[in-house]
Amino acid sequence: MLGTQFTTGSPSWIDLGSPDTEAAAAFYGAVLGWEFRSAGPDAGGYGFFQQDGLTVGALGPLTEEGASSAWTVYFQTPDADATQKAAESAGGTVRLAAFDVMDAGRMAALTDPGGARFAIWQPGTVQGLERTSSVNTLVWAELHVTDPESVLAFYRTLFGWRWAEMEAPGMTYRVISTAAGDQEDASFGGVAELQGKTPHWIPYFAVEDADAMARTAQGNGGSVLMPAADIPDVGRIAWLADPFGAPFAVLKPAPMG
Repeated sequence: MLGTQFTTGSPSWIDLGSPDTEAAAAFYGAVLGWEFRSAGPDAGGYGFFQQDGLTVGALGPLTEEGASSAWTVYFQTPDADATQKAAESAGGTVRLAAFDVMDAGRMAALTDPGGARFAIWQPGTVQGLERTSSVNTLVWAELHVTDPESVLAFYRTLFGWRWAEMEAPGMTYRVISTAAGDQEDASFGGVAELQGKTPHWIPYFAVEDADAMARTAQGNGGSVLMPAADIPDVGRIAWLADPFGAPFAVLKPAPMG
């Protein structure tokens, strides 16, 4: 289960690049109940999504040329420069070379060999998200690529990830875990074969009612990419998009036990 005691390879941060940060903040406020707090006048419009004063995500303007609105998942590393170098050697692409984010930490923006974008975070004063795996917060990160095995080998080179195969309707799903700890306890996400056109990481937010969340998203200018459906032993999920097309998913987890 995804927590906030981050280790190497943990999803430790998520942020949304949007062409209209004010409208995006209003959408996620209406749908997930988040409040937006600016990071200050020197942050270039970047700021934090918060729940009860705890950071659950972040939002900023689109900065990469030709980029479309999307969520980016960041994975923790003890050394951003070394991880960037390893990614290049293993067939990845550096979109934004490692740099310091004031004293908060050091980051780089990368693309895996399968074409999915992600980022890495070397913590400074900011370790990562302050709340996860509770209602309306990040609970899972999922990768969609055409060749899961080769792309997973790339991430194992970077972070030492482990994975276990699980049969799902019409496909083999791979549950991924960090290198440290009990494999099941350390699981934080999965890899599925690409169903659309663009390889990508998608964040899942835990919710109390996936169907209601889909209706609320539509009522606030978003869209439903995949209607709510039950996944055995997992829960009820729906795929949604915000008004600017950034995809995300919601999950009502199945009861434990």
